[in-house]
Amino acid sequence: MALSLSSRSVFLSFLLFLSLSLSFAEIRYTQIRSDVRPIIPFDQFGFTHTGRLELNVSGISISDPNADLSKVGFFLCTREAWMHVLQQLEDEEVTCVLLSDLVKPVFSFSNLKKNGDSFNTVFLETDADQFTLVFANCFGNRLTVSMDVRSAMYNLDGKSQRRDYLSAGKTILPRVYFLLSLGYFFLAGLWISVLYKKRLTVFRIHFFMLAVLILKALNLLCEAEDKSYIKRTGSAHGWDVLFYIFSFLKGITLFTLIVLIGTGWSFLKPYLQDKEKKVLMIVIPLQVVANIAQVAIDESGPFAQDWVTWKQIFLLVDVVCCCAVLFPIVWSIKNLREAARTDGKAAVNLMKLTLFRQYYIVVICYIYFTRVVVYALETITSYRYLWTSVVAGELATLAFYVFTGLKFKPEAHNPYFVIDDEEEEAAAEQLKLEDEFEL
Repeated sequence: MALSLSSRSVFLSFLLFLSLSLSFAEIRYTQIRSDVRPIIPFDQFGFTHTGRLELNVSGISISDPNADLSKVGFFLCTREAWMHVLQQLEDEEVTCVLLSDLVKPVFSFSNLKKNGDSFNTVFLETDADQFTLVFANCFGNRLTVSMDVRSAMYNLDGKSQRRDYLSAGKTILPRVYFLLSLGYFFLAGLWISVLYKKRLTVFRIHFFMLAVLILKALNLLCEAEDKSYIKRTGSAHGWDVLFYIFSFLKGITLFTLIVLIGTGWSFLKPYLQDKEKKVLMIVIPLQVVANIAQVAIDESGPFAQDWVTWKQIFLLVDVVCCCAVLFPIVWSIKNLREAARTDGKAAVNLMKLTLFRQYYIVVICYIYFTRVVVYALETITSYRYLWTSVVAGELATLAFYVFTGLKFKPEAHNPYFVIDDEEEEAAAEQLKLEDEFEL
């Protein structure tokens, strides 16, 4: 049986979900109400040879109890196997996903007890691979299903047989995030000592940089605790709320800092032009939207009908923000280039121009690496080494913070706000004339 247009779009959406290489890996409580989707993806998880899936489903209601319920149920599937399943459906080798020999059936509704509306099952997964838990309804729009689903996927850890609710490729992330948070706290302390030693040349922007460092450190600390609790218990126990708060504040302050540095605020001039204010008025609300989308993505899970929509909104907003923060840097480069040719201070302005060009290139590289290269690593890396893409992205962010601090640290001879000898002589002469006039 060939796929209909609507069914094909759902199957391709599921393929998009698989390509995102996500591992939610916590205990999920899901409500499905009068759903007609042929495929409903739940969570993706990297199993070891001691993997377990606990599935508890209650409140099952089917619009046609007399239908062939062997074509309704749950199964596990890998990304590679799903590609072949799609081909089998196109070639009409199978008429239902659950009938394919490439998937692992977990529970078929034909096994429900007579007049039963619930079941509990534990599926032992001994094949080490990344699987996705999926619900299939091969009747499409002809059959609606309602149910409450509790799913828990975990691996048993060594001899202790303790449950590890984090995917095999992300089980070390709590330690990684904690070590990174310590690194940022150390940088914050180092930055405070620099501000104290160079307090005569400190600008307001330097305190803003300190706030960004502290928020990043707190964000990583909360993420470490969040992942640690999920690893042990399958639930974040409220740490996810703190993580979202600090992630929101960190995102807004980081993009704002890039805009403020790019405009020369506090260093070159203590004000923002109208067009620069408009950039901030665009970037900050977009960051709010991006964080709302991120919360919706994480909390609803891929089973929600609007999950893919929220994912697309997040990606679009993130791209727009990344492009918006480049404009102030380009404007400053243009103004400095013109000033170097017209105001007679070519040497100073060319030094500043060089610094702005370096910063522009570094910002582009940072955005490209964290948005494109890291995503590519997630896609091509084995599920066992998904932590490497997280480490790569965080190290790139750390390098960007260090570069920004080194280039724009409070220093009397920093080319960003250097005053040449001619300017100093002119200022001294002006003060002398003013004193003589007053006398």
